[in-house]
Amino acid sequence: MTDRFVRYDVADGCATLTLDSPHNRNAISSRLVAELLQGLADAAADDAARTVVLTHTGGTFCAGADLSEASGASGVVDASPAELAAERTRQMVKLLRAIVELPKPVIARVDGHVRAGGMGLVGACDVVVAGPDSTFALTEARLGLAASIISLTVIPRLTARAAGRYFLTGEKFGPHEAEAIGLISEAVQDSEDTVRELVSALRKCSPLGLAESKKLTTMRMLEDFDRYGEVLAAQSAALFGSADAVEGITAFMQKRPPRWAVDG
Repeated sequence: MTDRFVRYDVADGCATLTLDSPHNRNAISSRLVAELLQGLADAAADDAARTVVLTHTGGTFCAGADLSEASGASGVVDASPAELAAERTRQMVKLLRAIVELPKPVIARVDGHVRAGGMGLVGACDVVVAGPDSTFALTEARLGLAASIISLTVIPRLTARAAGRYFLTGEKFGPHEAEAIGLISEAVQDSEDTVRELVSALRKCSPLGLAESKKLTTMRMLEDFDRYGEVLAAQSAALFGSADAVEGITAFMQKRPPRWAVDG
């Protein structure tokens, strides 16, 4: 482990951004967002990088929002809960858009658990390869929240029925189901080999051809950022301050059921 939350390496025409914050399961903290944004900017400007791979250390790709920041428990920032929620929302919109707008293909290599905001990162990537130990869940409703911002990148990937189920239930599902519903590109036994083959194929493409081809696949998603981004950001910030979310996040951190949960 380094003292960085996101490591940047370039080899064989590929920039690899590795989420390396295992102490909080690569949760989306302010620091991780800042370092990931910098890594994306570095990759965009790096002529030696034809493509970008987003991957992780540890058994979790990304656990979603850093709930210690969300609850104010970290004590790092001297701000009100509303200000913290609004700032986190702005950061997440900026991060997801940076992945979608990057003029180079972004491949996610997932070999672990993906939850909540981590699903937004997966949805923003152009190609997603997941190994057999991967699991996925949109857990926001179980915390008194909703997958507001990440809906911009996740809903376009899913079938309508899958979105209706998993956004509401928060159920966990595996890589083969994720492939079947469109969240990931391929469920494989060896994600490293598969990603290596994809990177090799992309090296045969021109930088301009890749950039313009990516625009064709992302322009409608970006239109949704423009159309719905502010409304969803406001919803997300408001939900973090709601009584349900305060109870849900507190219960999660205390490892107990929230008071509003019904046994059954």
